[in-house]
Amino acid sequence: MDLILYNTLSRQREVFAPADPERVTMYVCGPTVYSYAHIGNARPPLVFGLLARLLRQRWPNVIYARNITDVDDKINAAARELGVPIGTITDRYTRAYHEDLAALGVDPPDIEPRATQTIGTIVAMIEQLIASGHAYAAEGHVLFGVDTFAAYGQLSGRTTDEMLAGARVEVAPYKRHAGDFVLWKPSADDLPGWPSPWGRGRPGWHIECSAMAQAHLGETIDIHAGGVDLKFPHHENEIAQSTCAHGGRTFARFWLHNGFVTVDGAKMSKSLGNTMLVEQLRGSHPPEALRWFLLKAHYRQPLDFSDTGMTQIVRTLDGLYGVLRELATVTVDADAPVPEELSAALHDDLNTPRALAVLSELAGEARRAEGPQAQRLRKSALLAGGRLLGLLQLDPARWFDQATVDSGIDRAAIQALVDRRQAAKAARSFAEADAIRAELTALGVFVEDTPQGPRWKICSR
Repeated sequence: MDLILYNTLSRQREVFAPADPERVTMYVCGPTVYSYAHIGNARPPLVFGLLARLLRQRWPNVIYARNITDVDDKINAAARELGVPIGTITDRYTRAYHEDLAALGVDPPDIEPRATQTIGTIVAMIEQLIASGHAYAAEGHVLFGVDTFAAYGQLSGRTTDEMLAGARVEVAPYKRHAGDFVLWKPSADDLPGWPSPWGRGRPGWHIECSAMAQAHLGETIDIHAGGVDLKFPHHENEIAQSTCAHGGRTFARFWLHNGFVTVDGAKMSKSLGNTMLVEQLRGSHPPEALRWFLLKAHYRQPLDFSDTGMTQIVRTLDGLYGVLRELATVTVDADAPVPEELSAALHDDLNTPRALAVLSELAGEARRAEGPQAQRLRKSALLAGGRLLGLLQLDPARWFDQATVDSGIDRAAIQALVDRRQAAKAARSFAEADAIRAELTALGVFVEDTPQGPRWKICSR
């Protein structure tokens, strides 16, 4: 069975075969850790983590890297606001990111490089680009000259004017071309910085991923993946600098991009107040339901979050777990293969909507099975499919107990209490704020005050 993947670079569905079957390499762009992850941030590691599972079924040695960007201007701003070192910010939100992904059943990568641990490789790559005439130093900065790479724009399919508009580039006087992008920039004394041939400074965002991919996976990798918002300028710039630093060799053979996650049809934004944090959603929805949500649309398509949709997902999982509860006394074959139809769906460019439909069909077959042998086969197939998808991982009793615990929770009432407490704090009515916190605690609700505002979750989950 061939594995078919849509390659953004060629704009075609292609049969995937690794350059070296003994060493399959995949790099997925990870988070910039300055705040909590929202549900859209969870989509790339979840869907491409599923791809890693699929790859491991076919090839013996898959090396999957997903980075942490731990030096960035947004991190600097968050650290300055709280008066703490950047490590305090990045360590806190890296832990939160790991907790969120673990709750969603996302497998950790084989390698999780950090930008701050790759400075030497970054500096060396920049030196190569300068030596080969693709980059230049100017006023403490080092910039990549986009006019030195003829294929610039091939991934995104944009014209020069479109790329300039999309990148919102700073047209600084030291740039030779308006579209040239920063590889290294100077750091003032109050900002993180490292010594370099161009003075104390810090790397640009794009060069970090190129260097981390090279350091851990090599100059050419099989698959590079991330959100569609990274296609330009981030991935376009990665291709340019990596190809030029590596003497023209291909940087990534396949490029995969997942679609946006919206909320009730609108893009998530702070101004709309609709940013759905995973940490919050875990307190109001079963994590497996959130995982189902992130798999229910094809990864290349947009995905819309709504409470109505989540209610339907929970009902669907209730049905599947209900079958397992009915068959609780039926023993299973732990080594049962993944049903061919479900595997075929995933081999078809990760067609998770079809795979979920097959899972529901398997549940129906298990419910209708008659006799111990038929029940054993059908239940084993259902669990094998669920295991690959990261679903049906709980004991049925645990699933339904979880629903019972949450069924008496009035989430609107909780949010109203949280809002009242925040208003009391703003009015310096601290006794009232403490009393409301105590009321929330009695309801099993934990409230955390963060720079972005109060976050709450139900501890009973």
